[in-house]
Amino acid sequence: METIKQAKVEYCLYARKSTEDDELQAMSIDSQIKEMTDLAIRDNLYIKEVRTEKHSAKASGNRPVFAGLLEDIRSGMFNGILTWAPDRLSRNAGDLGMLVDMMDQEKLHQIRTFSQSFSNNPNEKFLLMILCSQAKLENDNRGINVKRGMRARCGMGWRPTAPPVGYLSQPDKSNPQLIITDPERAFVIKQMFERVGNQGQSGRTVKHWLDRIQFTTKNNKG
Repeated sequence: METIKQAKVEYCLYARKSTEDDELQAMSIDSQIKEMTDLAIRDNLYIKEVRTEKHSAKASGNRPVFAGLLEDIRSGMFNGILTWAPDRLSRNAGDLGMLVDMMDQEKLHQIRTFSQSFSNNPNEKFLLMILCSQAKLENDNRGINVKRGMRARCGMGWRPTAPPVGYLSQPDKSNPQLIITDPERAFVIKQMFERVGNQGQSGRTVKHWLDRIQFTTKNNKG
């Protein structure tokens, strides 16, 4: 009786974390790599390469590392993906469709997450699509809720978003939407406008000046 040899799965460990607010609570990239490496050792899985990315997965085609991973799967460099959870791979219909298509073409043999495994059979592909579609639904609903909240704040005469650089939100009991000038940055913002309006300095010149004085926002961004 002839024995059919099963192709060895060569995994790429893909870890992703977005810096957007909706993913601030997601596990860090280092933690994802550690957990999935431990799983690979436990289950004797072969990790051929580790790739990481700091991009949102809300929209298709915005992640260069993920796009490169798909190309390498098409070329045969990998035939498996190891990742923390399905939403690390896709939170949109376009990327999900490409993953399922590569399973149908037998180029992608398996996707392993911390708690589940997905291969080229109808039930597992259906479950993968449900989980990734659920992540997309959460994104869509979150966007609707944010816009609704912003409209409500505008209707009450409140600023709908965080105050601009040079101001701080400092609510108190008498005024929950109190905004004050930032004592550390307001004078710099004033000087910036004076340099442009009174001295005719260009945006590039002002940027060089801000860099020279090491000016940063309250989130320590230059």
